[in-house]
Formats: sequence, structure tokens, C-alpha cells
Amino acid sequence: QVQLVESGGGLVQAGGSLRLSCAASGRTFSNYAWFRQAPGKEREFVAVINWSGGSTYYRDSVKGRFTISRDNTKNTVYLQMNSLKPEDTAVYYCAASTVVADRGALARTLAYDYWGQGTQVTVSS
Repeated sequence: QVQLVESGGGLVQAGGSLRLSCAASGRTFSNYAWFRQAPGKEREFVAVINWSGGSTYYRDSVKGRFTISRDNTKNTVYLQMNSLKPEDTAVYYCAASTVVADRGALARTLAYDYWGQGTQVTVSS
């Protein structure tokens, strides 16, 4: 039994910050990622972190603004989002993967075995 439970979404003004959390249970996976999906658009990659080594990778549009991290003791993955823009508005999902692969493969939704329920992030202008 594996569960990923997200929290921390909400409404924030442009330029503000939010921290999303994803509590994992059941087992440990190789990589944990955040994706997002805006209305009428496909789900897109945001960031990924390797659980053991802690290496990270981000999509270009969030580099310098978002930070993915993990707390091994709490089995929790975080996404700190700063300098938020209206175009960041989306439902954010955490995902877990058993795949050991390069960052290109890990940016695809098919690489992930389990997904959280999603949390809404709305950035007003």
C-alpha cells in the first residue's frame, strides 16, 4: 500500500510564496517529483529529487524561484515556491518513481508509478 498526500496549496498574490508538502507512506522510491496541470493543458514537469543522493532538476521556467527538497526522517517531499506568477496557477501533483534514469526520462509522466491527489495553487495578479 502506497500513498502520497499533498498539502499546502492555496490562493496567493503574485510575488508571494507557498510551500507544498507531500507525505509518502508504504515504501521508499528512487525519485520524487512535482508536476502541475493547468485547465485545458497537459500535465507538465516541475521538479524532481533523488531520494538517496538529493540531486535535483527543474524546468527552466521555475529555476531560481522553486526549490524541491526532502526530509528523510519524515518521509516528506517539499516544493518551496517563491516569486510566484499568475502562470504558475495549476493543480500541483507529487509523484514517485522506481525508475533509475536521466533527467529527461524523469520529466515524463510515464516514469512515475504513484501520484498524489493534487493541490490547487492559484496566483492572483
